[in-house]
Amino acid sequence: MSKKRLKRKKLHSKLFTKNRLVILNEETFEEIFSLRLTLMNVFVVASLGAILLISITTFIIAFTPLREYIPGYSSSQLKRDATELALKSDSLTQALKKNEAYIQSIQKVLNGQLEYAKFNKDSILNRDQESVPQRNLNPSEEELKLRAKIDAEEKKAVQLSKTKGQTTKKQK
Repeated sequence: MSKKRLKRKKLHSKLFTKNRLVILNEETFEEIFSLRLTLMNVFVVASLGAILLISITTFIIAFTPLREYIPGYSSSQLKRDATELALKSDSLTQALKKNEAYIQSIQKVLNGQLEYAKFNKDSILNRDQESVPQRNLNPSEEELKLRAKIDAEEKKAVQLSKTKGQTTKKQK
């Protein structure tokens, strides 16, 4: 215990011993600047300075266009252009599919494989549309039971709140 205590006292005395920082003119030995410091003050100021420097650097990188020069970050203009091009390519592929279906139908008519009366541009384009699969959206037996149970609980809660409201009114 005493060794630990001695070490702590020694460390405390080293950290809080006041020292003087003096800047002298070497030729005349004139004191230009003098400052009283402790090791703890120097440590605190250095730590705060480092934290401040790191936070300012992070802020500059995060909120200015400088982040575009860091590998891994892309410019906002590039992201916007990529999104527009993706939307355009999707619409162009859909238009291309429609045109291909239309051209194939025209080729069938010209080759005599299709009757002219069945040839309609709207029906050709609708045939190429991707259909959404039908899903069974009817509730199951378990879901119907659960709904009924919840409705019953809600009705009980409403009735209880009404009866509590009536009893409080009668008491007033």
